[in-house]
Amino acid sequence: MPGFMPASNLPAALRNNVIGAFPNGAAWLETLPALIGECASRWRLSIEEPFELSFSYVAPARTAAGWRVVLKIAVPNAELISGIQALQCYDGCGAVRLLDFDCKRGFLLMERLVPGKMLASLEDEERATRIAASVMRKLWRPLPPEGSFPTVAQWADGLKKLRFRFGGGTGPFPPRLVAMAESLFAELLSSSESPVLLHGDLHHFNILSTKRGGWLAIDPKGVSGERAYEAGAFLRNPHPAIFMDARIQRRRVEILAGELGLDEHRILAWGVAQAVLSAWWSFEDSGDNWRAALACAEILAQSLSRSK
Repeated sequence: MPGFMPASNLPAALRNNVIGAFPNGAAWLETLPALIGECASRWRLSIEEPFELSFSYVAPARTAAGWRVVLKIAVPNAELISGIQALQCYDGCGAVRLLDFDCKRGFLLMERLVPGKMLASLEDEERATRIAASVMRKLWRPLPPEGSFPTVAQWADGLKKLRFRFGGGTGPFPPRLVAMAESLFAELLSSSESPVLLHGDLHHFNILSTKRGGWLAIDPKGVSGERAYEAGAFLRNPHPAIFMDARIQRRRVEILAGELGLDEHRILAWGVAQAVLSAWWSFEDSGDNWRAALACAEILAQSLSRSK
């Protein structure tokens, strides 16, 4: 079956990311072929070649009845559970529809979004930004009383590990940017509006075109925070040639603020703080691909200083 692969043949990026992010990552990777077989048997799936893999195994498949679906298998963890809970709250409105899941095993079965073109494929930056704003509006909703989503304050606490790692210093991270991110997080968290359910990682590769409902989101993290926080991931994507263009970033912020009724300064401030935190997370997980996020933080910081 095309979807199966021996553990020794897993992509290097998947192996490095999973081992870097999870203490039991290496052991989980060894069991992955068996987990794929378990899912195929449980849901009677014909599994096809997987998509590009990063932290999870994700592959298109067909059910015995011929329905096109997507199978995701990930290391069971709190973030995965929050993402599942978010998909349950969305119930297909603004996001991919969750068909079945198993939190303890790390299994998700979802609808296949067709045609599934990523927002990153659009060359019209203004149109892409307006589409992202539209998706944000569909996703934001009051926090469910039974939910247990992490807060943006808890995510911000992750930056404290950077200081601990480098004995109170900042290591290879620019001291000025780290100090700015720390200050911005404190300022923004103390003055936030009422929290809503946020996607938490809404960028150009997590918004797909569909016949069912225009553009829809995939892979939510599920986090509690103010609306302006959501723009951070979008500003860090889709690639350096775009997000390191100060003119493009300024226009993105203008559009998001206008479309969503948000304050431009807060969007920029969250963008700076999150970009530094994202860089640290990348450094912490794998030691790779963290410098681009810092470069984005610098571009946004320059715009922030001019917005005061």
